[in-house]
Parts: sequence; C-alpha cells; structure tokens
Amino acid sequence: MKKAVSVIMMAAFMALSIVSFSGVASAEEVKMIGVIQKIEMKGAKEAVVTLKDNKTGKNVEIVVTDDLTLDKFKDKRIKLDDEIRCKYDNAGGKNTSKLFRKTAGC
Repeated sequence: MKKAVSVIMMAAFMALSIVSFSGVASAEEVKMIGVIQKIEMKGAKEAVVTLKDNKTGKNVEIVVTDDLTLDKFKDKRIKLDDEIRCKYDNAGGKNTSKLFRKTAGC
C-alpha cells in the first residue's frame, strides 16, 4: 500500500514539474521576423527598435543593448526597412533582445 501511494505521489510531482517548467520557457522567449519601422538610439548603450511582425502585422518595440548590434545601427549596416530575425525576452513587460540579425545576413 505504501509503495502504491509513493508511486502516485512521484508521478504527480513529475507531471507538475513538467507543466510548470514548460509554461515558463514559452512565456518568456519570443521569436519573430519583421521589418524595421523605427530605430531610436537611447544614449550609447541602448536602442529601442520598432519591428513590424511579418505574421501578425503588429508593431513590436524591442530594446537592444548588445554592443555588436548597436555598432551595426551606428554604421548603418542595419537600417530602416531591413528584414530582421529576432529573438527577445518579454519578462517584466520589457522586450529585451537576445538575437537581432538581418535575414539576409550581417
């Protein structure tokens, strides 16, 4: 009897763990491909880029903080109307870029 209860408790614990971890991962990281509508530099260490999502047509603001991408904005290697492949984290209500590349390569 004790063995059956412990097996049921272990199965319930495993199911709860799987559900809780899979929900967190999908809610935080978003992938999209979109066209740059606006680039707004916020000092030397941050830029806010507005992308128009190719799938939904919605505009999404993404905060870019990595130096390599900021240099590409300054050098005009990434500019308005470029198509971008982006991965961002939307935790805390702020879309922070994790990957920001031109679909044609850059």
